[in-house]
Amino acid sequence: MIRNSKLSGILHILLHMAEHPGPVTSKHLSEMMVTNPVVIRQTMAGLRKQGYVKSEKGHGGGWTLACDPSTVTLQDIYAALGSPSLLAISNRTASPGCLVEQVVNSTLQQTFNEAEELLLSRFGEITLAMLIAECHTNATARGNNSQCYGAS
Repeated sequence: MIRNSKLSGILHILLHMAEHPGPVTSKHLSEMMVTNPVVIRQTMAGLRKQGYVKSEKGHGGGWTLACDPSTVTLQDIYAALGSPSLLAISNRTASPGCLVEQVVNSTLQQTFNEAEELLLSRFGEITLAMLIAECHTNATARGNNSQCYGAS
């Protein structure tokens, strides 16, 4: 089963950026996420269009947050990523005329829709600032002086 971890990855990046004192290069972010800098630039470009990040070119340039983490929710970031599918399961469609398949698919689809609605609702309740605060709480509990950045 193929799983899409883009939301998790971009949240990881955004939290590190929130902790970093200046711009972070695509190269640095790509090393942190074990991917190619081009992938980072493409993903970040979508977030830049939505006003969540900004970029500066040249020496000393890179990506920085352009938003207030207390006002940006997981749902906002999810939407900025193009609202990828939340569930990896789907309906069987081999026999669309079969009454059993129709009942099963109808029931499953209703349940899938309810699950997605619940996930999106919960995403709308969680801000980047809440994740940052939780990171600081966990870092303090581990004796890291509430510093999250640096341990990817």
